[in-house]
Amino acid sequence: MTDRETADLLRSAKTIAVVGLSKNPMRASFGVSRFLQRQGYRIIPVNPNETEVLGERAYPSLVNIPDAVDIADVFRRSEYVESVVDDALQKPGLQCIWMQEGVVNPAAAKRAEDAGMRVVMDRCILKEMARLLS
Repeated sequence: MTDRETADLLRSAKTIAVVGLSKNPMRASFGVSRFLQRQGYRIIPVNPNETEVLGERAYPSLVNIPDAVDIADVFRRSEYVESVVDDALQKPGLQCIWMQEGVVNPAAAKRAEDAGMRVVMDRCILKEMARLLS
């Protein structure tokens, strides 16, 4: 995606499912999600080991979320992105798979793109917001 497309996505998105969000405040997923919440996004934690994070109910997978989701922000190791994409493809309305810094899976990215989904790979959503929307 171009910078303009990424900025447009970030401006239009309302709900971000954070896959791998932990309630541990020392984890990057927690700090980034707290920042996103403070920017006005609704954060939905996706982690089978959590029940609630940052005041929001946690779900075991994307397909279990009853509400609409715009972006799935992935804080999982690269080898797990395939299963995240499997779930994302079953979630109507999900616009983008966003793989955080260090998360790279070209095969999963291609599957998502081939299905019409936007993909951002190996980039931090917080840093991209600061760079593109400041």
